[in-house]
Amino acid sequence: MENYSFLRQLADSWGLLVMFLIFVGIIFWAFRPGSRKTHEDTANIPFRHEDRPATREEDGK
Repeated sequence: MENYSFLRQLADSWGLLVMFLIFVGIIFWAFRPGSRKTHEDTANIPFRHEDRPATREEDGK
């Protein structure tokens, strides 16, 4: 049971800290300078070809 208690304590303290740091890192990565164009391009995918279907050249295939 000693091994379980040690792993539980490790997960409760350091595991929480690691998960929080990963979360903060992802937030900083998403809002980093220069990512606005990528996010806007991704957000506008459904609206690219409203009038007609995309041709092969426009579709990138």
